[in-house]
Amino acid sequence: MEMFFTAFNDIISRPEGIMLVIIIVLALGFDYINGFHDAANSIATIVTTRVLTPFQAVLWAAAFNFAAYFISLYIIGEFKIGNTIAKSVNENFITLEVIFAGLIAAILWNLATWKLGIPSSSSHTLIGGFIGAAVAHAGGFSANGVDVIEYAKVLPIFLFIFGAPFLGMILAYFITVAIMWICRKANPHKAEQWFKKLQLVSSALFSLGHGGNDAQKVMGIIGAAVIFYHVNVDMDPEYLVSGVDTFKVFVSHWAWVPLASFLFIALGTMSGGWKIVKTMGSKITKVTPLEGVAAETAGAVALYVTEHMGIPVSTTHTITGSIIGVGITKRVSAVRWGVTISLLWAWILTIPVSALVAMLVYHIVHLFV
Repeated sequence: MEMFFTAFNDIISRPEGIMLVIIIVLALGFDYINGFHDAANSIATIVTTRVLTPFQAVLWAAAFNFAAYFISLYIIGEFKIGNTIAKSVNENFITLEVIFAGLIAAILWNLATWKLGIPSSSSHTLIGGFIGAAVAHAGGFSANGVDVIEYAKVLPIFLFIFGAPFLGMILAYFITVAIMWICRKANPHKAEQWFKKLQLVSSALFSLGHGGNDAQKVMGIIGAAVIFYHVNVDMDPEYLVSGVDTFKVFVSHWAWVPLASFLFIALGTMSGGWKIVKTMGSKITKVTPLEGVAAETAGAVALYVTEHMGIPVSTTHTITGSIIGVGITKRVSAVRWGVTISLLWAWILTIPVSALVAMLVYHIVHLFV
């Protein structure tokens, strides 16, 4: 503990260190907002099917959001998604002001969409803000012949704007069909009671995926700021070794950051996001306990696959696609496509709007810093 305070005092003795602390506080604030903005993802179906009360549901989801930390640390053994986020922008164009502007833009978009009850992606607004601020800093998409955006990292993220909900939809469709065939001779009342119990399992699995996916995005942003500070401000020799994975060095020395990231998203989930619960749980299609199990299981599988690949995807997009998938098994008209198309526009606009807001914020910040 004494070493922690010594290091903290050393950091805040410099102007750049104060900015770093502000960024960490903002990032954890965004993490909290992400939690209550995306709480609906894992609790919408168990609330609308009345398996749990809203209060019970957020406690259930929050517990598994936090439990995902131990899975990432001890079972997976690394934080691949955090590493992807930290390296989505070329390190030559990352500054503390860039990260600050990106976070402000992401927070503003998240609060606006939460207020309107639109289940947009917290992940994509964070990435859009980060990229937009970096482009503003560089004065374009490239400078001195070097690309601002690390396209090898970012292109899979863009592709999975559509890939994640499609994957969730396909998985949910086939899981639902398989369950209905297996249970075709079951007593309807008994089957419904069993599926209500199974929803606790499927929502827990999805909450693990949500925590593992989204908490790491905040880790990545904090990691980018910490790495910049240690490379450019205090010239820490451990970060300056040629070929070293600076993100792994960051995780080993700032081990409290991953823990805090998972904790804050869990606290945010406990605060709930009831407007979005209504949209996710009833406006897209009416969901039964059986369909809730299918949608959450499909969403969880999609999240685990993409986390293994190190691709940050939207938990919102994934579960929405899964809910559409179970709706299609009844009939195509069972899905309220008007609502779905409105959500699609929000998804498409999230990255560019966040990027534009971040550019504006960066130029404002640049006037004073």
